[in-house]
Amino acid sequence: MSHKPQIMVVDDDPAICEFLRMFLDGLGYRAIAVNNAEQAVELYNASRPDAVIMDVIMPGSMDGLGALAAFKKIDREVPVIVISGQGRTATVVQAMKLGAFDFIGKPFDEADLEALLADALRQRRFNRDVSMVRNGLQHPNSHPMVFGDSAEMREVKELIERVAGTDVTVLIRGESGTGKELVARALYASSHRRDKPFVKVNCAALPTELLESELFGFERGAFTGAIQQKPGKFEFANKGTIFLDEIGDMSYPLQAKLLQVLQDHEFTRLGGKQDIRVDVRVIAATNKDLQQACADGQFRDDLFFRLNVVSIDLPPLRERRDEIPVLTEYFLRKYSAEYNRPHLDVSPDTMQLFMDYAWPGNIRELQNLVRRIVVLGTESPVRKEIGLGFPVAARRASLSPASEAVVPAAPPPSAHLYAPVAAAPAPAAAPASAPAPAAAPDEGSTSLKDISRIAAREAEKVLILRMLQQTRWNRKETAQILGISYKALLYKIKDAGLDKAPTP
Repeated sequence: MSHKPQIMVVDDDPAICEFLRMFLDGLGYRAIAVNNAEQAVELYNASRPDAVIMDVIMPGSMDGLGALAAFKKIDREVPVIVISGQGRTATVVQAMKLGAFDFIGKPFDEADLEALLADALRQRRFNRDVSMVRNGLQHPNSHPMVFGDSAEMREVKELIERVAGTDVTVLIRGESGTGKELVARALYASSHRRDKPFVKVNCAALPTELLESELFGFERGAFTGAIQQKPGKFEFANKGTIFLDEIGDMSYPLQAKLLQVLQDHEFTRLGGKQDIRVDVRVIAATNKDLQQACADGQFRDDLFFRLNVVSIDLPPLRERRDEIPVLTEYFLRKYSAEYNRPHLDVSPDTMQLFMDYAWPGNIRELQNLVRRIVVLGTESPVRKEIGLGFPVAARRASLSPASEAVVPAAPPPSAHLYAPVAAAPAPAAAPASAPAPAAAPDEGSTSLKDISRIAAREAEKVLILRMLQQTRWNRKETAQILGISYKALLYKIKDAGLDKAPTP
């Protein structure tokens, strides 16, 4: 049974508490509501909810700010969303200093609160992942983490849990740098073979003759230079696990010998006459389409079927962007410790570049860039390199048909706390107003890279406005379409000046 996040609502108005409780129940959360700060602290200490929604202005010996401070003493990572009325700016600022996640004004749009809460819970999971990262760095013998909380990564984690305790053969598929070895090691670390050897073989790193002797060993005199007997990797992995990385690069003749091991658990060394029996769990990985390779006659169908008993598909990093911050934190801490350098925090601007970048090299590329930041002690070279990459949003805009019709804009919906108001229909013939182009840079003062960045930002601005218009200014839906977080969209809207743009 999946865990339903528990949300605590704290407000001295019973009507608001009841409304929010029903609202959260309707979203699938488990909601609890209290009307005073003292009771909230007691209940929080007993139930430890995943997030808190509270009004900080409350009567009594303890106000909301006192309760917020108490929550943070119990668990400093708990996200607290502050409900703010008009004229309470100083109180909100104080709440943010105490560690509130964010605030939302009364009356509020239900969709905004829903998106903000989802963002808060995502941040909660991120903080827990970072904590696990830190623990993993302190205990290097612990098994590697598989990051992410997207639907695809949840499926990956579920598959690992379901098959790790078996000896079934697993095929891990994904682009280069997506973390296939991490998954293989997680499978091994959770298996009953975890106290036995884990042997990795890169099938793309050696020519066929050397790979065969590496896998299966050879007898003395099997070939020139074979002056003594040598066991192969399968023998070293006996009773344990062998990880065959880049299995798609194995030559066709050698595939037949591997098939024999999978079928009979037996093989012979090069130049040998005696069968050697082994008990090995096989995990394979590839960045190639093996089904297409089978169709092209480059990979054996029978071997593919033997390997593909359970298949785990890893999505590329560009499709699991929520992992970027926690992976960045992981690599920062890892290489700070490894190179004995002071810990650095990536600046918000650099993190935004990371979030917008397409990551053709996936996690491995991010790992190497963070390593460079740690070693050099500066972000500048990485910012220059990433800045040359075409942002994802701009790339999507460039792929959109030029003749695509633009839906006229509608004013943002303004829902009252208890009675949401339906958005007014857009005028049928109202033209969409595109943002004004950026001012042309002075000749000789701007590099081609700067011009590309300006053009990319303008393309991103146009795309965001178009999506806002198509969703009738539903920011939550727009963020989902663009594949970014709600808070990132709000930042981009403000940065592009779209929050000040007039609507028809």
